[in-house]
Amino acid sequence: MPFPDLPNNHALFVLLLTVFALYLFRRDDIPLETSCVIVLLCLTVGFSFVPFHNFNGRLEPMQFFSGFGHEALVAVCALMICGQGLVRTGALEPIGRFLGKVWKTAPLFSLLLTLVIAGILSAFVNNTPIVVLLLPILVSVAIRTKSSPSKLLMPMGFATIIGGMATTIGTSTNLLVVSVAADLGLPKFGMFDFLLPASIAACVAILYLWLVAPRILPERQAVMKNTSPRVFTAQLHIDEGSFAVGKTLSEVINRTDGQMKVIRIQRGDEISIVPMPDAKIKAGDRLRVIDSPEHLKEYEQVLGAKLFRRGKLISEDHPLTAENQQLSEIVVTPGSPLAGRTLKDVEFIDQYGLVAIALHRGDSVVDMHNKGLGTVTLHVGDVLLVQGGQKDIAEFKKSGEILILDATTDLPKSHRAPRALVIMGLVVLLAAVGALPIAISALGGAMLMILVHCMTWREAMHALSAQVILIVAASLALGIAMIETGAAEYLAQAFVSSLYGAPPAVLLSGLMLLLALLTNVVSNNAAAVIGTPIAVSIANQLNLPAEPFVMAVLFGANMSFATPMAYKTNLLVMSAGGYKFSDFIKVGVPLVILMWITLSFVLPIIYKF
Repeated sequence: MPFPDLPNNHALFVLLLTVFALYLFRRDDIPLETSCVIVLLCLTVGFSFVPFHNFNGRLEPMQFFSGFGHEALVAVCALMICGQGLVRTGALEPIGRFLGKVWKTAPLFSLLLTLVIAGILSAFVNNTPIVVLLLPILVSVAIRTKSSPSKLLMPMGFATIIGGMATTIGTSTNLLVVSVAADLGLPKFGMFDFLLPASIAACVAILYLWLVAPRILPERQAVMKNTSPRVFTAQLHIDEGSFAVGKTLSEVINRTDGQMKVIRIQRGDEISIVPMPDAKIKAGDRLRVIDSPEHLKEYEQVLGAKLFRRGKLISEDHPLTAENQQLSEIVVTPGSPLAGRTLKDVEFIDQYGLVAIALHRGDSVVDMHNKGLGTVTLHVGDVLLVQGGQKDIAEFKKSGEILILDATTDLPKSHRAPRALVIMGLVVLLAAVGALPIAISALGGAMLMILVHCMTWREAMHALSAQVILIVAASLALGIAMIETGAAEYLAQAFVSSLYGAPPAVLLSGLMLLLALLTNVVSNNAAAVIGTPIAVSIANQLNLPAEPFVMAVLFGANMSFATPMAYKTNLLVMSAGGYKFSDFIKVGVPLVILMWITLSFVLPIIYKF
């Protein structure tokens, strides 16, 4: 079969823009929200100045904004709010308590049970709250058994992604694929239409995560209360009377037995001094240091310094020497009030009664802009070292707004939990029996959560993610452009030509592998929306049912196991488990291959080709 001729200029523009968009989505130094808006502007401005006409007439640039009102986006947002209602009311608490008890008696069986429960729950609830629920439990187990949580957390996180493949509402990726396929004329997928192949692949994957993954994962030391080797970035304020005043930096470091690592010396608001050994330390200087919580506290005592935050000594309102003070570590999760904001913006001390004294962000050094921790914009997955009274920390944990990593398993409690469970059950039931589209049932459920006081409007807004909203809208816009300009048809012809003569099962397998590779480098939602029209075009050219090819896209786009940035829950477990990038490759790549091979056999058998 000859390779297809080049498509029209508009289709070429869309293909180049798609490549550029995938590049932008991959960049860590450009906010995802910015990348999405750039893509939307390129599409709308480009098609405004150079109009495109096809057999349907002119392609109006305003069509590219239709993603903001698309039923898939409505469903995604509504389900995020419903999931937040379950978290806020502690509706999943009984499951957490049950698992906590089982772990005490049968650890090996408990790991399998945890993986299965995590997968089942994630088929109906966004997997982020499931990970948030299970992280403290598994961390607590690791502390009690004096083992590394790294053997447990990654398998659990992957299990939630696998479980999300089983239903149309399991992940936002599923909702997008199903909605785009329906827009292209395919019959609407039911909630459980791909449950069978997903379950078969899940059984194979769960066995791998249970028996193999813990054995190949290296032991990583994660940060918990009282046992914290994680490295944080903090500042030490050198006050009058401190040992360091008038001393050289080398003398100060020698005072700590050579352990202290000084990254920068800040003098006033503007002057930043390179930490040379002969640099003289003056009263009022701030030493930016990187170390574990215990060492930070030790340096504070040895040097007579104070841990510093937002331009004020934290002892002014919350003395570090007060009784019943604790150090705890909190993870910034999606939907938390800290995500995308600074501590100064949220008035952290005043609102929570806690003091943030250090920050950990993967393997990178955090830029404090020479103004202290309070000015740093927090990212999802960041770990804050906070200090406060036992009561304040306990209340903070009960609020359920942010995940606290420590040795307890207390979960949010609320007498409204049964209401939240009933509402979520109704959402699933009405969509499953076809009484209401999932967008309507989920939106109704979100409204009920607010009306019966399972959550407030403020908490509902925190559940929404600007990143998710914009990536969905931008991906749908790219999908519209690819379909209308013929770019999707061109890619499908190129794909079929490159594998000319291969059986349909090989084409399906190749498409799934392509999406699996793409989803680990860029957004899984973008990969899904771009891949769905290509899958439909391939099926049409082969005169085969489009459903298995659409499922290949859906399953491939969900195989977000090989990199930490491939999925938001990967970032959560990376912070909590102290994982490195290589750990995800070591465990995730075999899992991708295992699921790809399994589904490559299962889908053709089910669809008889």
